Amino acid sequence: MLIDFHTHCFPDKLAPRAIETLSRESGGLEPFTDGTVSSLLEQMKLSGVDRSVVLSIATNTRQQKSVNDFAASINKENITAFGSVHPDSPDVFEELERIASLGLKGVKFHPEYQGFFIDEPRMRPIYRKIADLDLITVFHAGRDIGFDTPCHCSPQAIAAALPYFNGAPVIAAHWGGWSYWYGVIDELCGKNIYFDTSFGYGTIPRPVVKRIIKLHGADRILFGTDIPWHCVKWELNLLNSLDLNDNDMDKILWKNACNLLRIYY
Repeated sequence: MLIDFHTHCFPDKLAPRAIETLSRESGGLEPFTDGTVSSLLEQMKLSGVDRSVVLSIATNTRQQKSVNDFAASINKENITAFGSVHPDSPDVFEELERIASLGLKGVKFHPEYQGFFIDEPRMRPIYRKIADLDLITVFHAGRDIGFDTPCHCSPQAIAAALPYFNGAPVIAAHWGGWSYWYGVIDELCGKNIYFDTSFGYGTIPRPVVKRIIKLHGADRILFGTDIPWHCVKWELNLLNSLDLNDNDMDKILWKNACNLLRIYY
């Protein structure tokens, strides 16, 4: 089994513009899909992925409802879709309740696109509400290649925010903090948090990956690609270079995801 815990797609009408804009802002990355649901499903079939977690982002306060409606519309069969809220929205708490009522299992934040630092005191009641609703939280962690400094989600800031989730599941994407590898090692390894492997191939040194897994444990690492920007083959190549045993590989590739998503196998 293979579960990709970090993918993106968009409504068909919005996908062409979204892909064009994101590719340009990221320095001309070439996508592996056209950004549509059907293209994601085709890529899953070609790559042997059994389930994808689709992460959408409300980049402004007006998008919350439509983003979450789209997530609910694709949340079936082999896609698990997460919702999103914008911290500046006046109805952020009500929308979190609606996310839970729609049957979505989690919330995605992208602090760069959404313009907030994750350890701001105003975020604490939002995190507590997420925990009360038994939702999973995914953060874009570390830098984003489309943005300059300052980083809104550093390992130090993640460590400061974690206690306000009251033990509810939190995932720091991109190996815990893209380009902040040693901060991840010093601040996050061993804590009650998951990392995903997305956008790691070709960007994180192999010895650093091995050290992160050794210090943090395979029990709290989730396979992810960041499709359409990276692909399954690339991230599997990185993992296959690490000489992991079969049990640890199974945990990373699907078992940890099944446990988080409460999928019984």
